[in-house]
Amino acid sequence: MSRPPPSHWVLGSRPLPALNLPLAQASALLSHLGQGARDAVAEDLLRLVGAHAPLAQCTVFAFEPGRKPVVVAVGDRSRTQELPHIAESYVSRFYRLDGLAEVMQAEWAAAQRAGSDAPRILLHRQTGADIAHAEYRRTCYELPQVADRLAVLALYEGRRWMSVHLYRGTEHGPFDDAAVAVVEAFAPLIVQAVRLHHTGLAVHQDLRGLLLARAVRRWPALTQRDSDVVMALMDGLDTAALAARLGLTASSAQTYCQRVYRKLGVAGQRELVAALLESAG
Repeated sequence: MSRPPPSHWVLGSRPLPALNLPLAQASALLSHLGQGARDAVAEDLLRLVGAHAPLAQCTVFAFEPGRKPVVVAVGDRSRTQELPHIAESYVSRFYRLDGLAEVMQAEWAAAQRAGSDAPRILLHRQTGADIAHAEYRRTCYELPQVADRLAVLALYEGRRWMSVHLYRGTEHGPFDDAAVAVVEAFAPLIVQAVRLHHTGLAVHQDLRGLLLARAVRRWPALTQRDSDVVMALMDGLDTAALAARLGLTASSAQTYCQRVYRKLGVAGQRELVAALLESAG
């Protein structure tokens, strides 16, 4: 009979199992850290940890005191296309109702003393039955058919909690002792990976925003839609991915790209990036 762990605990308070780390999957995770593909890290964590314990979804959040949480990445194993919307509902409407908020408050002082070099890694478990708020329970657990959630979190820079939420589907059932032990074994890798990914994305976003601002000053004829296209092209998206991001048909996306190329006087995506870097000089 599986005995449920306490609602939250500190990593290291229970013995960890020995696991064989799949080198190819670990390499894929490392290659995506900090890159423009925001959600790749969540998808990679699903594959990496899910190879040892069944998982349905993964969401990564950044929490800072006094601010609304930020969705860092989402990953879904073909359950629903609604996970990005569910994650946004969580950070907009429900995060204050989450038991995780109490954990972060209670552990704040101890996490600050631990520092970032050897962070105090916490785990928090929550099922839908633990949530009294009916709409929160329905939106984040019942509609996506989630049975259980295990969050792995740590404090960085003395101010930002990074939290990785791993979900079991109703078809998997709640986390048993073996599955909890798997997540604990991966927890140090998980928290370091998401920290590096979040930092890399922040640098990427800052640089991208700076280049776009300078491009708008240099080419004032760029419209807001043109700017959206430029941002997508800077992220390395092809026409199909650009169309999906901006809600366009493939032919419309191609038309918008060609219009941007004409306005900037470039022949394609590589020349566009070169022109933007030149404009920053």
